[in-house]
Amino acid sequence: MKLAAAYGPGRFGLSFELFPPKPQGVASLFQHVARLVEFGPSFITCTYGAGGSTQELTLEIVARVHREFQLPVATHLTCVGRTVPELRDYLCTAQSLDVQNVVALRGDPPRGDTAFRPVEGGLRYANELVALIRSEFPDFGIAVAGYPETHQEAPSPDVDLANLKRKVDAGADVIITQLFYNNDDFFRFRDRCHALGIRRPIVPGLLPVTNFAQIKRITSLCGAQLPAPFVRRLEEAGDDSDAQFTTGVDFATRQTQGLIDAGVPGIHFYVLNRSEAAADVLQNVSLHGHETE
Repeated sequence: MKLAAAYGPGRFGLSFELFPPKPQGVASLFQHVARLVEFGPSFITCTYGAGGSTQELTLEIVARVHREFQLPVATHLTCVGRTVPELRDYLCTAQSLDVQNVVALRGDPPRGDTAFRPVEGGLRYANELVALIRSEFPDFGIAVAGYPETHQEAPSPDVDLANLKRKVDAGADVIITQLFYNNDDFFRFRDRCHALGIRRPIVPGLLPVTNFAQIKRITSLCGAQLPAPFVRRLEEAGDDSDAQFTTGVDFATRQTQGLIDAGVPGIHFYVLNRSEAAADVLQNVSLHGHETE
């Protein structure tokens, strides 16, 4: 199933994102995947390591998820460190494994670099990757990233949105957002997309907080802001890991329900290879008649 088919009248596109674990973590990962599958996701994605360092494992993970759980899957793919022929080779391999979807990203600069620089014979922008996939591998479904709080490298929100429009015009089927913690940021972003003529499903990407120190690191890297009242509650939890988890799940439940009530086409959970928080959130919310695949 292509990604676009997960969204529409009577369908709610629930999805989860994994990352390639160390070899000793694969068995544990699939135990968590089995728990997440109980919620009837439309598809599962797996990230692609810095510089393509995990590309083989990424494909192994998504191919196994597809094979064992009969679920549609998507592999991430970035422009980092890869020539166009190498990108084609990856896409051919993905196709041979019955991976039907790609999350197409420019990718972050390699560690130690302050700016993205394409390799000779590579691509500079995500819209170029989308165009390559759409023209040469038209059977793939394509998702791209959107940034409710603006990409950190973008000089302005308008420039950032114009970049997103180029990705959509190049052939993207779905927009999945970076994590955020203020639903109003998402609603403003959605309204601005619509005003610019972007007519693709815009799916909120959510990361339930389970560890305060961890989420501070993550948000510092991507530029997402934690609401002050939420931070205060996490601070009040102190070093009590159970209290941090409960606080995070409570916040994520209310955030998720607010988005569902506002009519979002689906939710994409960044689960960090765990199932507990997303499972608790999904048990707490009501989809109001929406159906997952």
